[in-house]
Amino acid sequence: MVNRLFMAMAVAWIGLLIPLATAQADTIDDNFLATLRSEGITDHISTSHAIQAGHVVCVKLDNGLSPGDVVRDVLLSSSMPAYHSGFFVGASIDAYCPRHKAEIPTG
Repeated sequence: MVNRLFMAMAVAWIGLLIPLATAQADTIDDNFLATLRSEGITDHISTSHAIQAGHVVCVKLDNGLSPGDVVRDVLLSSSMPAYHSGFFVGASIDAYCPRHKAEIPTG
């Protein structure tokens, strides 16, 4: 009986936390897209494609590529000019993987 009650409480808590995680992800995604739009960067496929590409930036960094290497990848795989490619990578790091901020060259 106690185990069932505990299990029911755990499920209820998880149910309450899921919308919070989704809301936070939506806020991060919305801020990321707004940052891109502020520089005139739009994804001609979809906003979800831009978000997915932002996460791919983090995966590449997690796998050992430097931010410069990732900028080159974005430049070669998109129609963005060099400045926008660099801005996209920086915005992706800022939004989705701030743990890589220290790797961004300054100056």
